[in-house]
Amino acid sequence: MSIIKKSSARYQSLGKEGKGYVSTESGVLSDQPYGFNTRFEGKAGTNPEELIAAAHASCFTMALSFALESAGYKEGELETECAISLDKEGEGFKVSQSSLTLKASIEGISETEFSKIAEKAKTGCPISKLLDAEITLNYTLS
Repeated sequence: MSIIKKSSARYQSLGKEGKGYVSTESGVLSDQPYGFNTRFEGKAGTNPEELIAAAHASCFTMALSFALESAGYKEGELETECAISLDKEGEGFKVSQSSLTLKASIEGISETEFSKIAEKAKTGCPISKLLDAEITLNYTLS
């Protein structure tokens, strides 16, 4: 059985002058503005790369949390930032890299064990599997 989640986008007018709006099924985003100016000029609103970064950070962090619990760890805190790189490729653009930066505090874990579990979560989370990009992980463990 598949879990299906939906979002929608609409774009009024075309090209640089167009205005886009993105919404999510949950209502967390409702007609959130996006467009050329939010993607390339730093204007207020969101953009696809920011949304991918949020999805990857949250997916990886949840996968790592479950993997750590499965390995017997009960206490800890994880905080992940994700940076998505959008690069010019030919006539268009490509998401070339997703860089995960993690701050972790896990009671009683060794650096070696944490590294193995974190790497497995990085490659195993569904969003990592979806991305056709280099995925990096840097972390600090305290």
